[in-house]
Amino acid sequence: MFSVNWSAWWIAVPLVLAETYSLVDSLLFGLGMWRLKERGDPPPAPPDRTVDVFIATYNEPIELVMATARAAKAIRYPHRTWILDDGNRPEMRAAAEAEGIGWLTRSADWAGMPRHAKAGNLNNALLQTDGEFMLILDADQIPLPEILDRTLGYFEDERMALVQTPQWFVNVPEEDPLGSQAPLFYGPIQQGKDGWNAAFFCGSNAVIRREALMQLGVSRYVGEVEEGVRRALRTARSVIRSARRQLPGDEVEVRAALDEIEGRIAEARAALTAGEALFDVTFRFQQQVAEVRRSLVAADLQTMQADLEIIASLDGIADSPDGGLATIDLSALDQMTQREWSPLGAVETVEALVRAVDVGRGGEAQPIMPLATISVTEDMATCMRLHTLGWRSAYHDEVLAHGLAPEDLQTMLVQRLRWAQGTVQVMFRENPLVQKGLTLAQRLMYFSTMWSYLSGFAALVYIAAPVVYLTIGVLPVQALSTDFFVRLVPFLVLNQLLFFIVAAGRPTWRGQQYSLALFPIWIKSFTSAFGNVFLGRSLDFAVTPKTKREKSGHDWHLVKPQLWAMGLLVGAAVIGLVRLAVGQGELLGIGFNLLWVAFDLLIFSVIIRAVRYRGFEPDAVPADAGPGAGPTPGVPA
Repeated sequence: MFSVNWSAWWIAVPLVLAETYSLVDSLLFGLGMWRLKERGDPPPAPPDRTVDVFIATYNEPIELVMATARAAKAIRYPHRTWILDDGNRPEMRAAAEAEGIGWLTRSADWAGMPRHAKAGNLNNALLQTDGEFMLILDADQIPLPEILDRTLGYFEDERMALVQTPQWFVNVPEEDPLGSQAPLFYGPIQQGKDGWNAAFFCGSNAVIRREALMQLGVSRYVGEVEEGVRRALRTARSVIRSARRQLPGDEVEVRAALDEIEGRIAEARAALTAGEALFDVTFRFQQQVAEVRRSLVAADLQTMQADLEIIASLDGIADSPDGGLATIDLSALDQMTQREWSPLGAVETVEALVRAVDVGRGGEAQPIMPLATISVTEDMATCMRLHTLGWRSAYHDEVLAHGLAPEDLQTMLVQRLRWAQGTVQVMFRENPLVQKGLTLAQRLMYFSTMWSYLSGFAALVYIAAPVVYLTIGVLPVQALSTDFFVRLVPFLVLNQLLFFIVAAGRPTWRGQQYSLALFPIWIKSFTSAFGNVFLGRSLDFAVTPKTKREKSGHDWHLVKPQLWAMGLLVGAAVIGLVRLAVGQGELLGIGFNLLWVAFDLLIFSVIIRAVRYRGFEPDAVPADAGPGAGPTPGVPA
C-alpha cells in the first residue's frame, strides 16, 4: 500500500481493488492447476447397465434434433434414446416415432406450474424413465458411437455421480472469431478441478448416475420441508410470546397454558435438531397444542374469529391454491409476530402455521426436483449439490460429441449472458464458500468460476486508469520507479508462463481477449442476477438459436460500450503524445501507459472481427478444441 497515490484516491483505490481481484483470480487458477489430472484411457464399460439418452429440445429445427437422435440411437452400448420435447410439437413426436425413437413432453402436472426451463424438462423425464444412467445431450450435440463405451467405466466407482466430456463445435473456423472453442476450459481448467474432485456438469455431453440425482432430489425435498417446519416453529414462538405480553396480570391459567405451548415449541425444535423423524415431531406437537387449545375454549370467541380471519388472509395458509408455508411471504410472517393476539387466536395460529407447511410442494409440478432450479442454468448448482452429498465427478478429456456454436455476435452474446447469469445466481443463492459437505478445495474450485464473472468491474478500472493518466496526468501510484516494475513485470511474465505451460499447445489468446472484451456482458449478468435474487425481478431464459440468423448489416449497436472504450483509449493516446511533445509529461509514465492502451486495443480488436463475422464457411477447417463458459481465470490486465 505504500506506493498508492492517496491524493488521487478516486482512481488509486479502484485500481488497488481491481489488481487485488486479478491477483486472487490468478491464485485460484494456479490452485486448480496444482492438481491437474490427466486420466488417460478410461476403464472398460461394464456390461448390462441400463442407460437412457436424453436429447433436450424446445424449439430447434426438427431435422437438427432428428440428426442428433439418429446418432444417439446408433450409440453402440445398449440404451434407450428419448427426445425431451419441451415444445410439445406433434410433428416432432411423429418424426421420432417414425424412427422408433422415444418422445417425452411435460406431464399434465406441469400445467400452470413453474417451468424451470431445461432443468424442468429433465426433471420431468427423470420421473418417466428408469435407466440406471443418463447421457444428457443438447439438441445440436451429435454423439459418437463410442461415447458410452468411453464413459461408463468410471461408474465402477460406486460413488461416481457424473462424468463430463468436452463440448466441441464443428462450425467454428480456425481463427474462432466468436471465441466459441474454449480449449483452456475444456482442458486444463476442468482437469484441474477434476484433481480436486470438483469437475462440474456443463449441461450436455455428460453421463449421470440416476441414484445420485434421485438421492439429491429427495434430500433437497426433505431439507426444504424441514426448513418450513423450523420457520413455522420460530414464528409460532414469537406469536405465543406476543400474546403472553398482552395478558392481564390476573390471567394465571392462560399464561400457564401459553408457557406450556412455548415449552412444547422448544421441545419440537430440539427434536428436529437431534434428527428425529419430521412426521413424528410435527404430529406430536400438533396433538400437544390441540390439548392446550381445548383448555382455553372459554376465551373470547369473537376475538378468536377476528384472529382467524387474519390467518386465512395470509398466502400459503388455509385455501391458498399454491399452498404452504414454503411460499408464504416472510414479511407476512413478521407482521404476525407484531400484532395483538388473544390467547385462543394465538393458539389457533400456531396450529395453522404447522399445518401449513407445504409437504406436498403444491406450488411445483412434482415434489422431487433432482436437477437444480435455482438459476437459468441447471448444471453447476446440481453438480455442487451432488458434491455436498459426498458423490464424485470425473472429467474425461476426449471429444465424444460434435455440436454447433453460435454463428453471429448477437446469438453468442445471448448465450454468454445466460451462462454468466446462471453462475452468478448460484453464487448469490448457494455460495460454495459456505456450503456444508464440500472440502475447502471444492469450495475454492466452484468459487473460482463464479469469481471470474466479476471481471467486468475490474475491466472498467483497467480501461479508465491509462485514460486518466494520459489525459490529465494523474498517476494512481506515487511513481513509476524501478521498485514498481520489479514487482509488476515478474507477475505478468509468470502469469503468461503458467498459461503457456498448462495449455500444452492449446490456443488461449482468444479466451484472454474475450475475458476483457465482454466486460458489459459480465457486468449485466451480475446486476440482472442481483435484481432477480434480491429484488424479485424476472430473468428470462433464452434458448440459444441453432440456426444462422438472417441479417442485412453489421451489429455494431451490440458493442457500443466496447466501441466507446476503444474511442476513449485512442483519444487518450493522442492526448498523451501531445502532452509529451509539449513537455507536460514524463517519458516513462506516458510510454508505460501507451503500452497499456496498445494492449487494451489489441484485446478489443476481437470485437471488430466478431461484428464482421458472417458465419461459418463449410470449407473452413475447425479448430481442435472445445467451447467454454466465460472469462478465462487468471488473465492479467
